[in-house]
Amino acid sequence: MTARADGWWTVDVALADGDEYGFVLGDGDQARADPRSRRQPRGVHDLSAHVDHSGFAWTDADWTGRQLAGGIVYELHLGTFTPEGTLDAAIGRLDHLVDLGVSHIELLPVNAFNGEWNWGYDGVLWYAVHEAYGGPNGYRRFVDAAHARGLAVIQDVVYNHFGPSGNHLPEFGPYLREGSRNDWGDSVDLDQPAVRSFIIENALMWLRDYHVDGLRLDAVHALHDDGPVHILQALAEASDALSAQLGRPLTLVAESDMNDPRLILPREAGGYGVTAQWSDDWHHAVHVAVTGETAGYYADFADPDAVPKTWTGGFYHDGTFSSFRGRTHGRPVPRDVPTWRLVTFAQDHDQIGNRAAGDRLSQTLPYGRLAVLAVLTLTAPGSPMLFMGEEWGASTPWAFFTSHPEDWLADAVRTGRRSEFARMGWDQSLVPDPQDPETFRRSKLDWREAGEGDHARLLALYRDLVALRRRIPELTDPDSAHTRARVLHRDAAADRRAYRLARGAVDVLVNLTEGPLAFGDVAEVLLRTDAGAVADDDTLTLPPDSAAVVRVARHAVVTSG
Repeated sequence: MTARADGWWTVDVALADGDEYGFVLGDGDQARADPRSRRQPRGVHDLSAHVDHSGFAWTDADWTGRQLAGGIVYELHLGTFTPEGTLDAAIGRLDHLVDLGVSHIELLPVNAFNGEWNWGYDGVLWYAVHEAYGGPNGYRRFVDAAHARGLAVIQDVVYNHFGPSGNHLPEFGPYLREGSRNDWGDSVDLDQPAVRSFIIENALMWLRDYHVDGLRLDAVHALHDDGPVHILQALAEASDALSAQLGRPLTLVAESDMNDPRLILPREAGGYGVTAQWSDDWHHAVHVAVTGETAGYYADFADPDAVPKTWTGGFYHDGTFSSFRGRTHGRPVPRDVPTWRLVTFAQDHDQIGNRAAGDRLSQTLPYGRLAVLAVLTLTAPGSPMLFMGEEWGASTPWAFFTSHPEDWLADAVRTGRRSEFARMGWDQSLVPDPQDPETFRRSKLDWREAGEGDHARLLALYRDLVALRRRIPELTDPDSAHTRARVLHRDAAADRRAYRLARGAVDVLVNLTEGPLAFGDVAEVLLRTDAGAVADDDTLTLPPDSAAVVRVARHAVVTSG
């Protein structure tokens, strides 16, 4: 290759689809994979293969995309979504998602990593699709099949770090920020134009070459950028420009720990212009409400007003003191920001998988509480997101699993995981070995149970709630001024409370107390989770651990502003 004055090395090579190649650096004798490799047939340490995107016969020419507004997201991990753990096997389950009524599928990261399976956040070749999932062709078949069924695809991408195994990028140049680490590895150096273009062009690859409808941006608070244009703004500008070119909506969703509405404010208002962001506060509030768990970062959410505050304001910590962080945290969401710009969820991969045993709420909560959780999730003012299997109360755990080939790394992950939970007071014997193949296999969904007993009953409730959300305009109203919320019962126990949560003329009634509770001003019952709920004139009496969605009497409607 020939060195250019700007630091790049170049050579003209004609490659056909499938041709393999690599880079020999300096005086080395081992070829390294292309950092922009589109395919790694034999793993991240071996040669790259050229991918010709023009050779795939797409059938989605009539696909016009899906807006996130009014939508419902379904998060899944390809390796555990089906027994086979492949993209082609996942295609066989798409009709289930259509019947459920979701609009967007969010795939956990699929970029190439070292080993056979993990969550996907240890990727080292961001442009390549993990070969065991089906590689680039399997990915294109999946997106094409999703579009044929009216489902949009959001791809989870990780731009804040590289995985610890198989990352040869530092051999090519100083692209990582020396001396700067986040929780998962060395930070990328966003001061370098080459790094910024590497990220932006990767985002455009998914949206353009793979026809993806959006990206979920992992842990953007770990993107340290002091430049005049933040990388998130640059990504949003590039995505918006491509959206205009393609003639279909493209969505960027940020995972952020900052509770900073600047991410989703328009660029004209000084924001970054990202489409939406996750609201962990919503998760924490409803988790405490149904479980009573108040350890660690859940402590502040034992406040009886946590659910009402997140219902009406989006964030609980909006400039308030966070005892977990030991400082004030967050900023308020402006009232004119549409409510759908916050993605809300009661369960997700992090909040399940980062528990010691990877236990789902369905492994500890009775049906009544799972039903209440379903109502809270699918009537929330945000854009609801479900985690795979949540819709039928899957009994399988979703644990933290890895398959690092290096013994030293496997031991470090195993020891570090157990030590972390020991510091938090967990019994180390409850922590499964992340390197044990059984930990991975136990995390796979058991689809047979979706048609059995309370699992089938819960699945029917989720379908009814999704249909109700689509049918009742108030449940997708983006105006936060039309939301109201109050606590009706304040028991000392965090999970023994009752709430009346409103969206316009529709109220969500929740009884988590130990006895029946009467709610007045009910004009029409739209949905109830317990057949024992009794309607008498304009009053609905809910049994313990139940919820209902009702239309209120006209005189009871009060707007806030």
